[in-house]
Amino acid sequence: MEREVQQLVEMGATVAQARAALKQYKDVMQAAERIFDGAFDNVVDDDGDVDMTASEKVPPPKPRARMITPDEDDGDDDEVADEDEDGDDDEEYIDYDDDDFETKIQSSNNAAVDPYAGIFFSKDRREEVIEVEEEPELVNMPEIAGKVPLMTQGQWMKGCPEGSEQSFLFSLYRELSEGECRCPEGCGESISRKKSDFYALFPSFPAYIKHLESIVPRTCTRCSKTFCFACGESSAPNHSKVSGSLQVDASLFHCANLQGVILGVGLAMLEKSYLDDAQDPGNQQKSSDRTSRKRRKPEAPVAAVADVLDDDDDDDDAFYPTIMQGKKPKLGTGYAGDAREDMSGQLEALNAQKAKDEKLATLLSNIRTFLPSVNREGGGHASDYLVHPTALAHLRRRFNFVSSQLLRNDSLSDMSDRSTLYFELFEWLETISSHEALASMMAMPIMVVNSVKTMPGKKSSSKGGSRIRERTIIYEGSSGPRELLEAIVIQAQAALKGLEGMKTVEPETAEMSEEQKRMTADDKGKAKDDGVVVSEENKKLLNFCQRIVNTAKAIDRSLVETKGKAFVERLHAGLPKIPASSTQGQVVDIEVGETEESAMQAYVKWANRVRFEYCDLTTPPMENTGEADQDQTPNYKFYFNNEARMLANSDIPKRSLAIAKELAVLTTNLPVAWNSSVFLRVDETRVDVIKALITGPEGTPYYNGCFLFDVFLGPNYNQSPPSVKYMTTNGGKFRFNPNLYADGKVCLSLLGTWSGPGWIAGKSTLLQVLISIQSMILCEEPYLNEPGWANSGGTPKSVAYSANVRRMVVRTAMLGNLKAPPEPWADVIRTHFRLKAKSITSQLDKWLAEDDGAPTVSDGAYNGKIPGGGSSNGLAEDVAELKGLLAKLQAGEEISP
Repeated sequence: MEREVQQLVEMGATVAQARAALKQYKDVMQAAERIFDGAFDNVVDDDGDVDMTASEKVPPPKPRARMITPDEDDGDDDEVADEDEDGDDDEEYIDYDDDDFETKIQSSNNAAVDPYAGIFFSKDRREEVIEVEEEPELVNMPEIAGKVPLMTQGQWMKGCPEGSEQSFLFSLYRELSEGECRCPEGCGESISRKKSDFYALFPSFPAYIKHLESIVPRTCTRCSKTFCFACGESSAPNHSKVSGSLQVDASLFHCANLQGVILGVGLAMLEKSYLDDAQDPGNQQKSSDRTSRKRRKPEAPVAAVADVLDDDDDDDDAFYPTIMQGKKPKLGTGYAGDAREDMSGQLEALNAQKAKDEKLATLLSNIRTFLPSVNREGGGHASDYLVHPTALAHLRRRFNFVSSQLLRNDSLSDMSDRSTLYFELFEWLETISSHEALASMMAMPIMVVNSVKTMPGKKSSSKGGSRIRERTIIYEGSSGPRELLEAIVIQAQAALKGLEGMKTVEPETAEMSEEQKRMTADDKGKAKDDGVVVSEENKKLLNFCQRIVNTAKAIDRSLVETKGKAFVERLHAGLPKIPASSTQGQVVDIEVGETEESAMQAYVKWANRVRFEYCDLTTPPMENTGEADQDQTPNYKFYFNNEARMLANSDIPKRSLAIAKELAVLTTNLPVAWNSSVFLRVDETRVDVIKALITGPEGTPYYNGCFLFDVFLGPNYNQSPPSVKYMTTNGGKFRFNPNLYADGKVCLSLLGTWSGPGWIAGKSTLLQVLISIQSMILCEEPYLNEPGWANSGGTPKSVAYSANVRRMVVRTAMLGNLKAPPEPWADVIRTHFRLKAKSITSQLDKWLAEDDGAPTVSDGAYNGKIPGGGSSNGLAEDVAELKGLLAKLQAGEEISP
């Protein structure tokens, strides 16, 4: 019994709890389950110490902090069911891979047409787990003539918040690190297992595999029969090689135990390799990559493989390291940077990144050899069909971390440059989705570390044992793999649209004459030269984008086969989308709620959905134009219509590539917020024809106004800046800013219309231009934008200028746009004002109270003269009319021009 007590103590129980549990439950695993369910929390040692439990609990529901060891008992299922009966959230997380899941569904749903009906994975999860860190032991390995660390139980189980998966991990680790493997023939021979057999962390994955090849096939010294050292079952000697990047003996595919341990150790090596590369101080080349916009903050990884224990309690960053991305240039400065930017060292950094990517891709490819695959070249093996229960756990906690970091890359150009690594990542995703036992992982939320609380270290109870440390980890759900991939798919589709150029109308194909048919036959095998020149760089991006789109399609096909069509449809319902066209001027029906906070949430959710759309910006063709007019080139509702028509049939490879990269960034990176947002509408056949709407930022005299711009990406884009025209001018009468002229000129050095640091070919972007207008021109004190007035902040002239701007904004950028919204902005403008109606009403009252009563001056008091008082300036009337329209919007009534 003492041995069993010792096992429970090593798991984290007290001696008293271990003895009490073993009196009731003879099986160690069952005793452990009850201990960590809290059944023996009231049992204390002789010295009065109580078993350690989490001191802080998660807000309701409040799950008990679990040691990251055995699974909870079946009683928890009853608790969950009780919670459901009480009316808890229908989207509570369900473990689809529970062995009894299908049986439960079939018994309750009879036909089981859609076994996932009413249930789907939810990201609204928080799991609290106690994880253990131990000092790794070093052992000599003859294969490399040196010492290597052994993976501790804490490292093996780290990062797994799922109770059912914890028990499988714990069982496999114990089975392969201690005890004896007996000869299956019953001759009495047995071989002791040691941690160094399966859990030695070799310097490379191939070295680990060679080690396993040497120890897994065993021949009994008594009966001379061959058996597998991992599972103890009989096996025939098999040194044939399995196809893959590694030439591996088929003996390593004999059983699920081998699959579980190889994937676990291999993915731990992968995670450590990725973290080592990401935290390399020399990995800073992206700080100068100005084409990569607004990276998402990397989420905390589940942890590195080898951690060195010390006595400090403030080294959580070492235990759960944060990836260093390098300092990024601040956005919204209005400039693309100094033309004399120091580019030294960039080539070396890019080469270093390439070497790291190749190393990581090779490691991924090597490990993928052991990923369960029923479509394996040469036929599947036993471990491909009999998947170990830990396989999903390994993939969700270690592979998901690496893949999520790569899929969160917001720069399609950067991904294309690193295609070696990304192509291998796509192979993994396709392989996972094609296996019934793993496919559901594509929709599962990725559990990431939210917080880490360190507990005081203590000595191991075993003699000579090293100190151990326990940490309470809170995990939260985040986007799953398929959802993350969809963001890249959106970028790829936008880039493909940019590479296509303008879609010309295909002429109707008339039936060929006999002579034409003979000519076609004579020319068989000869490709027609259409005159289109595709550069190597364009081909590279084109192929990469097509690979992304094809990967998503392949995953969805596999999910339909393995999980059913309804599963995929429900998955797609939650994926990010780019609408194909605008909603034809209709106010989007969105529940605002009673509080400003709920309105903010509704607004941001809506704005994220509609910030980028393709639409038809062409004008209807004129009828009865006569035969003389043979020009079929469409016209556009666009200031730069003539320029667009001139480029209708042009093909400029560099321009196409630049536009493709630009669109990829714009689809997912336009800033949207309650305080200010940027929306784009792009012609569905001419992606160089763009319209922009920027809502005025909070704290400025432009707040909540809708300011419209026409943008054309000219023949030399992006060697030269885009053409931008300001359209909200009250018919060419109002000048809203020293940098926004009444004739529509936008004065910005980035556009070459003002002095200062300007456009840098190949580096500057349209996104920079839009954010610069939003932050620098639509600013808090616009009077200061005029040269010579920069030091006049807070002066009466500046205050009067802002008051005059507010009056123009109410009349034109608010009231005028709401009464007669320009195409194609009706849906955006009306929904913007409806969702913010309460806030804008309060804003209007404040502006009316602050108004100086001066008449509105169309040039914004450009000459610096403060107009005298007199008759009403019309602000009160405009405010009253605007409030009436806002009330109509809130009531769901239509607004007629």
